[in-house]
Amino acid sequence: MARKVIIDCDPGIDDAVALCLALFEPRLEIIAITATAGNVLAEQASRNVQAVVEQLDPPRFPRLGAANDGYIPAADARLIHGADGLGNAEFRVSQLHHPHPSEKLICDAVRSAPDEVTIIALGPLTNIAGAFQRDPELVSMVDRIIMMGGSVSCKGNVTPAAEFNMYCDPISARAVFRSRTTKTLIPLDVTSQVISTLDLIDHFPRESTRAGAFLRRIVPFIFRSYRKLGSEGVHLHDAVALIAALHPELFETTGMAGDVETSGELTVGATIFDRRLSPSSRPNMNVATSVDVQGVTDCLIRGLDQAGRG
Repeated sequence: MARKVIIDCDPGIDDAVALCLALFEPRLEIIAITATAGNVLAEQASRNVQAVVEQLDPPRFPRLGAANDGYIPAADARLIHGADGLGNAEFRVSQLHHPHPSEKLICDAVRSAPDEVTIIALGPLTNIAGAFQRDPELVSMVDRIIMMGGSVSCKGNVTPAAEFNMYCDPISARAVFRSRTTKTLIPLDVTSQVISTLDLIDHFPRESTRAGAFLRRIVPFIFRSYRKLGSEGVHLHDAVALIAALHPELFETTGMAGDVETSGELTVGATIFDRRLSPSSRPNMNVATSVDVQGVTDCLIRGLDQAGRG
């Protein structure tokens, strides 16, 4: 039986690649895709979620959640992903007269299938924390949360200490970290080990397919962005996290007590893990500590090929 999943994301080219993998994966039943501000502002994130689904035209359309316009993230990543977050493709989308707020949609979807829904969080944790605040009983109804973000080594990618998703909304991240849910964190230490080179594009589906046309339109932009920063390879962090949900056997995890710094001139957004011999706190999540890089790369290529056949 397919696994019920909510994907919460802030598209973003790597989010779009992850959605491409997920929407054509028969082992997943994507019951909702919810947008949050992060790589782009809220309104654009909502448009991008809709654009990805409309462009891919998957066999089954999930419900879509709109990001909270009142939340403005502490940073954005338009330098990497383009002004519209999708490589400046400027996809047109149909107008939704009654968009569903992401927080409410998460609550409704989890309550419709208690203990069965996995949340895959690919962006800042704003919506997850908001849903738990809106419906405190939800914490005990979620099967598990798989989160992309943070850094065990405290080496960041938006500040010296903080990873992007955590830095954007550290207060929400702390609330989710401290919640009584089953959680797995896929940190920057692991996702950054998987480097995709330009020949990845050679493995995309044919341009005559929806998935192939979509990927070929957006992905070259992120390669150009990384090249300007001096790198010939790119990190598709969110696609790696999606593969972790599908193939946990490719990752080694360790139980850790984790928290997020919410203040500090140099450390806001840093993820802190108690790794002393005698930690004062019990582990509150599993954290990926190593990855089979070739295995993940193979899964990425197979998943994209499968999207072209969908």
